[in-house]
Amino acid sequence: MRRFTLPPLGGPLPLLLTLCSLAVSAYAAVRLLSGDWLGVALWIVGAALLHDLVLVPLYTTADRLLVRPFAATGHRRWAGHVRVPAALSLLLLLVWFPLISGRVDGQFRSLTGRSTDPYLGHWLLITAALFAVSAVVFLVRVRRAAKRRPSADH
Repeated sequence: MRRFTLPPLGGPLPLLLTLCSLAVSAYAAVRLLSGDWLGVALWIVGAALLHDLVLVPLYTTADRLLVRPFAATGHRRWAGHVRVPAALSLLLLLVWFPLISGRVDGQFRSLTGRSTDPYLGHWLLITAALFAVSAVVFLVRVRRAAKRRPSADH
């Protein structure tokens, strides 16, 4: 007969962090479900279906189209220099879409005293900065790789 053993839990810090995140999640769930729990449940199910049935195939296809030119030249790992800033930019767009698109009700201005006008420009600047930093990292890595390669002259 086999003896039951617990899976490895790591050290005390990962266990403590996991317990804290579960406590925060439980608190959020209690607060969230004290209101319109049916609407929240429908929103979560709808978001999961939208993500799994529409968004995953879309960004998987886009990623494969992106990687294809890099893979054809044998430099598949360089695709990350486009993937990372694009993914971060799209994540920011997803999170801040109502403000970026200006599709919030008039209550936003009355509650915050701010306009939604600068959000599109700010998102575009952040996106440009993400791609610029990625391009600099790419150039540094290409130069280092070129220095490591033995030259044909010697």
